[in-house]
Amino acid sequence: MIFSIALLIVIVFIAFRISPVENKEDAHIHGAGQIGLLAAIALFGVDYFTSYFYATGEMLNALHPYGLEHWGYIAAAIIAIANISFGMLYIYSLGTFNEGGGAYTASMRYLTPGLSLVVAVVLIQDYILTIVVSALSGGDQLLSILNLYGKYWWLHFLIGAILAGITYWLTIRGRGESARIVFMMLGIFVLLTIVLFIGLLVANLKGIPATAAVEPIVQTASIWQALYHLLTASMKGMVALSGLEAMSNGIQFVIHEDAGIVKWGKKRLPRLKKLWDFYSGKSGIGRFVQTSFLFYGGLTTFMLTAFAIRFNVYDGTLGRTLVGNLAFIGFDQIPGGIVLFWVYQVLAVLLLAAASMTAMQDLQATAWRDVAIGEIPEIVAYRNPQGTFTRSVTAGFIIAVGLMLLVRGRTSVAVPFYGVGVFMPIMVMGFAIRKHIQQTSIGQKRVWGARAAGGVGILAAIVFVGQIVGKWTEGGWVVLITFSLLVLLANTLLLSPIGQRDPKTIHRIVREKARVQGSMASIVEWQSLKMQEYRYSLLISLSKFFGLFGIRRPVTSPRPVPAGDYDHALHSDHPEAPSLLQQYLDFAPRQPKLGGAPKQTSSGNEEGKDE
Repeated sequence: MIFSIALLIVIVFIAFRISPVENKEDAHIHGAGQIGLLAAIALFGVDYFTSYFYATGEMLNALHPYGLEHWGYIAAAIIAIANISFGMLYIYSLGTFNEGGGAYTASMRYLTPGLSLVVAVVLIQDYILTIVVSALSGGDQLLSILNLYGKYWWLHFLIGAILAGITYWLTIRGRGESARIVFMMLGIFVLLTIVLFIGLLVANLKGIPATAAVEPIVQTASIWQALYHLLTASMKGMVALSGLEAMSNGIQFVIHEDAGIVKWGKKRLPRLKKLWDFYSGKSGIGRFVQTSFLFYGGLTTFMLTAFAIRFNVYDGTLGRTLVGNLAFIGFDQIPGGIVLFWVYQVLAVLLLAAASMTAMQDLQATAWRDVAIGEIPEIVAYRNPQGTFTRSVTAGFIIAVGLMLLVRGRTSVAVPFYGVGVFMPIMVMGFAIRKHIQQTSIGQKRVWGARAAGGVGILAAIVFVGQIVGKWTEGGWVVLITFSLLVLLANTLLLSPIGQRDPKTIHRIVREKARVQGSMASIVEWQSLKMQEYRYSLLISLSKFFGLFGIRRPVTSPRPVPAGDYDHALHSDHPEAPSLLQQYLDFAPRQPKLGGAPKQTSSGNEEGKDE
């Protein structure tokens, strides 16, 4: 036991030493809450990395009852191919959409504002469900350790709400502090997992016998039933890819400078200039994070599948999860390994709770944009001195806790809805990148690039449908209803007075309330104008539609300001140019006020003091 404790101390010390520390200078130079490479890996990768604890178990649970567990290798191969395909798409997209927004920005620029609105709604739904599933899964892991899994629904709900509350508290304290805590836990997880797999290899070489079968095969499946179960297994194992969209959407919170390894490479290995240029700046940091997604899911799924089949352990075997069973076997090969086993299980609880950190970060990145375009009330756009959009995070947390109560703390009820929505934005991103390549490239690069992007878009569409079909009996059909209702609700809110935005309002939300400047601000201002054009066209269409039935109501909203060309609005060739809305602010007529115009005073900062 002394050996295991000493090993654990060394692992914790290493994780602590390499964890990122936010420099106070960065908060002033780069803007409040900006993060570097290690912090980005923690905040935008934790949801994906922690899928290790449940994805393979869910996948094999769809096969093992029918004696098809060896098909798990095929399902793992499908998952690996999808991960690489989607990962390459998003790595490429960061060069084009390097100011944040992900599929939302891509669809607005190259497809239609209406589709962009759908993406925005789907992403918010996915982020909130990520909080629900992650927190409840963490609670399930804790209760399984205490042999209380499946008992007392209120206890499941209470623990899930508490874990989500802890994550919420860390998030509103600022990205720098929360990133360091999460990165430390991820570091301990990675190092312990390496020790675990070494232990499993030792157990295999020792010839440790497989666990005796404790659950009989439910029934023999026909070839078509087997293929359906393979589809179900692949879809259940293909989870947490929201990390790709999360990084693309949240790139706005990343420091625009080279990561340490890139600085070192440019100095010591200049012959690899193209590689270092590819991973330079904030786009490079995002690409590092997304590169880690390419192979992680496939490798861990293959390894867990191989050892699960070898030792005949799955979710529920001996009252443990699949990973819990393998951890018991692997750490048992190390002197005093029971200590490492318990630490690993408790760490799973904490990391699954922290997985909702990614969702809370992206709720911030998405919500203030939705306020600017007219999809969410303006009151939500508040940013505290630490750079956190606290109101959007608070609203997401409250809704998530409400959903936990609605499903009575049962993770299995929420899981079918989790991960389905993210493939729709991936599909949109694929088709948007295809159009971008067609407009900006020539020759074979244009032909093959467009084919590749379009192929990934089609693959995402297949996975989107497959997620619904594969989870149909568990509530996947409800996704069709909720999806339609959300789209209808989004358009209704946009058409209401809440959705009307003029240039002054847009400028105030983006530049003053959200405190966003530069290219990112210009992009959101352009998006907001485009959405107002879409809103006006919907009002005209509705007026014409009701006119067919003799109901003639003229459109009272004024014609919106034209958004113009994207590149012109972005000022890519002239970054220091003023906001595209400035022309409307300078010459906009002032509303008369009682007592006449106020006296002019000198400008002040946020605290009301002169500079």
